[in-house]
Amino acid sequence: MVTSEQVTAALAGVRDPDIRRPITELGMVKDVAITPAGAVTVSVWLTVAGCPMRETITREVTAAVRELPGVTGVQVGLDVMSEEQRRGLQSQLRGGRTERENPFAKDTSLTRVIAVASGKGGVGKSSVTTNLSIALARAGYSVAAVDADVWGFSMPRMLGIDRPPVVIDTLIVPPAAHGVKLVSMGFFAREDQPVIWRGPMLHKALEQFLTDVWWGDPQFLVIDMPPGTGDVALSMAQFIPRAEVVVVTTPQPAAQKVAQRAAYMAQKVNLTVTGVIENMSWFRGDDGKAYELFGAGGGQELADTLGVPLLGRVPLVPELREGGDVGRPIIVSDPDNEASKAFTEIARRLYEELAPKRVYRSELRIV
Repeated sequence: MVTSEQVTAALAGVRDPDIRRPITELGMVKDVAITPAGAVTVSVWLTVAGCPMRETITREVTAAVRELPGVTGVQVGLDVMSEEQRRGLQSQLRGGRTERENPFAKDTSLTRVIAVASGKGGVGKSSVTTNLSIALARAGYSVAAVDADVWGFSMPRMLGIDRPPVVIDTLIVPPAAHGVKLVSMGFFAREDQPVIWRGPMLHKALEQFLTDVWWGDPQFLVIDMPPGTGDVALSMAQFIPRAEVVVVTTPQPAAQKVAQRAAYMAQKVNLTVTGVIENMSWFRGDDGKAYELFGAGGGQELADTLGVPLLGRVPLVPELREGGDVGRPIIVSDPDNEASKAFTEIARRLYEELAPKRVYRSELRIV
C-alpha cells in the first residue's frame, strides 16, 4: 500500500509554476489522505484566491502521485493560504528579511544587468530585448526582464504573457514565458490606458519593480529602457549602478546620431557601454538579395565612435514584427530564421566574449 511519505516525496517534484520551487518546500501541501483501496486525496494551499495557475498545479500534482505503485486514483483539493501564511511565505522568499531590498544594487550580486537603450523610438528596441532575453534563456541561463518603458510598455504582448503577476502579501511574483520572468507596467495598466506620470511617480514605480519583486537570483536581468535620456534612464542608473548598456540603432546616420546621445548619457552617469546592435539592417527580397532599405554602416560607425564592438546586425523580416504582435517571438517560432540566428549570436557574444570574469553561484563556473 502506498504511504503518505511516498506521496510527499512525489510531491517534492512538483514546483509552483511561478516561484519554481517545490510545493513541499513552500508549505503548500495542506494534507494527504489515503484510503485502504489506494485512492489518494491531496489538499493544496494556493498562494492567492483565484490563482491563475490552479489548473496547472492540479494537473501536475495528479500526474506526480498517479505514478506511484499502488495508487488507484488521485483527487486534488484546493484551499487558499491565510494572511499569516502568506506573510510567512513572503519572509521565506526574501530569505528571512522583512525589509525591502534592491538585490541588483548590492556589491555581492552576481546578476549581470543588461540595459537595452536607444536614443529614439521606433528602432525595434523592445523586440530586440524580447528576443535577446529568450536567446539567453535558451543558452541555459536564468533570465529576468524589466519593461522599464513605462509609457510604451509592450513586452507582455511580445512574450505572450496575458495574466497578471501573483502578489503574495506585498511581494510580486513575476509571470514567465519562454524562460524569461517579466515585470512590466503592462500588468498594471490597460494597453489603451495612458500613463500620465511625472518624474517622482516614475521613480517610485521603477523602484518597486526592483525591490518589491521576487526575482530568485537570476543570472541575467535584461531591461527594456525607454527611448531618450530622461527621468527613467536617470532613475535606472541610480538603481542599478553596475548595469551594462547595449545601444540599439538602425543603419541611417540620423538614428545613429540620436543613439549616440543615449550612449554618452550612460557614460556620464558611469554606466558601462558594452556594445551596439544594429536593427533593421537589411530586407531580403523574394529574389534572395539583401536590400539595405535604411542605408548602411550606422551601427558600425556608432560602435567605432564609442570604442565598443558591434554585437550584431538584425535584418528586417516581417515575421519578427508579426511574432511580437501575437506573442510568438521569432526566436521561438522560427529559430532558423536569419533574424533568430542574429539574436542567438548576439547572446553568445555577451555571455562568452564579453563576459566578466566572475563565478555564478548556481553553476560554480567562470563565465
